[in-house]
Amino acid sequence: MRSFLKSLLLAAAFLMINPVFSQTFTRKDSLQGGMRFERTCYDVQRYDINMRINPSEKFLSGYNEITFKTVETTSKIQLDLFDNMKIDSIIWNAKRLTYKREFNAVFVEFPEAILKDSTQRIQFYYSGNPVIAPHAPWSGGFVFSKDSVGNHWIGLAVQGTGASLWYPCKDSQTDEPDLGATIKVAVPNGLMDVSNGKLIGSEDLKDGYTRWDWEVKNPINNYDLTINIGDYVHFGENYKGLDLNYYVLRENEEKARRQFEVVKPMMDCFQSKFGPYPFPEDGYKLVDTPYLGMEHQSAVAYGNKYKMGYLGRDLSGTGVGMNFDYIIIHESGHEWFGNSITSTDVADMWIHEGFTMYTEVVFAECIYGYDKAMQYLNGIRQSIGNTDPVVGQFGVNHEGSNDMYPKGAWLVHTIRSIVNDDSKWWPILLEYANTFRHKIITTEDVEQFFSKKTGYNLRPVFDQYLRYTKYPTLELRKYKKKVQYRWKTDVDDFEMPFDLKIVANQKTMRLNATNNWQSFKFEVKTTRNVEIQVQNFLFRVERLN
Repeated sequence: MRSFLKSLLLAAAFLMINPVFSQTFTRKDSLQGGMRFERTCYDVQRYDINMRINPSEKFLSGYNEITFKTVETTSKIQLDLFDNMKIDSIIWNAKRLTYKREFNAVFVEFPEAILKDSTQRIQFYYSGNPVIAPHAPWSGGFVFSKDSVGNHWIGLAVQGTGASLWYPCKDSQTDEPDLGATIKVAVPNGLMDVSNGKLIGSEDLKDGYTRWDWEVKNPINNYDLTINIGDYVHFGENYKGLDLNYYVLRENEEKARRQFEVVKPMMDCFQSKFGPYPFPEDGYKLVDTPYLGMEHQSAVAYGNKYKMGYLGRDLSGTGVGMNFDYIIIHESGHEWFGNSITSTDVADMWIHEGFTMYTEVVFAECIYGYDKAMQYLNGIRQSIGNTDPVVGQFGVNHEGSNDMYPKGAWLVHTIRSIVNDDSKWWPILLEYANTFRHKIITTEDVEQFFSKKTGYNLRPVFDQYLRYTKYPTLELRKYKKKVQYRWKTDVDDFEMPFDLKIVANQKTMRLNATNNWQSFKFEVKTTRNVEIQVQNFLFRVERLN
């Protein structure tokens, strides 16, 4: 999630990469982001996490039973667990396995070769004081807090930092547990843990702790698995066949009942545009958290303090953003884009954030109409920095620039504007969400899909917006007795339409421009005799004379 505006304020803390500037990456980066044989030789089927958390000591202990299927015969696999956490033991077939640690990577060695296509289970026991997030959710880790009456209130957000911060796993977006997961968390009596999926029971352990058991039926991103601990009260309903559940601090119940009413029209809107909610077996939840928010699948973290906008501010600067609760809409949009459709590498995180920021525009259009939605979209244009490319470097756990949010959203809308026919556009977007439902994809997959469905070669468009920092520039010039136009871009063979208005008669029209000069087919004396319409495209206009 990591709101784009807040991320922009933190951008100075990150080194990005583009075709000109480079960053030095380390062995630690490649161990976290790369896909060597020890990772690709097996496919995770299921995680079953069982742990105890002592809030006073900020200490956790437990195990993760990892079920996996071998893709290739191997005697070694890579798992991941942050090196500040102690490995107590790793058990396979009642045997204690040996392992070697290198930074956060754990290379687990088997006493014999594990044959291809075999299903295996290991129990990975661990304990320790996990990383505490200095600024969640933008820096990953635990948030140990208290509610207004002094009860422990604990949240967790690890996107970008790594899920292996709190449980052993294959910490890569390339692999999700195909058969889901269970999360069983024991906490002091009087507190409750809320995790992903559905509550399947709780048990008083007779030692001052109660264990809360949750089950996820669907594949799930590593960073989406979560825990939330507090003095929660629960309310909810079944809405058109979908379970809506809300877990909020006791003190917030009345506010939450009012604020969360937006979920129903939001679900109506999103399901009409993007298809059915992707995880109906697991239901949908909003959970009070001591940090701003995160798209934890089927357990969306909510910390917007029951304000409209983004903590009471309008990110678009237009006033439209104050009509809705930004965190509810944005983080819920991730259920379709990010949770259901996941990027293979974090370098392609715009697939999560760009489409999800566009869900804010879609929601505004559903509820407030097209004009308000376009006003909102043009407002977020101001947050595009164009300092680094949207796509990062692959294989080293490196995200691209924070423009992945607004510029990614504008790329989606640019495709809509190229299509220029909403009767065609909305079915294409719906088909995109359904085609890649529960799939892990790349930017190339997105580009090829939209090129095929729209009938346009969008490769140069994707390249210019995602892999370079500059906008396309529409150049206009007076040449001899004609006015000419062309695109100036970093990529070759760039082609995209644009809209204009003739000043003399206020007639509007659409023309198609390339990197080659073309002349207007109608008579205009100077470049000032045409007004270029930029409200539906993301480009610059330069009048050369």
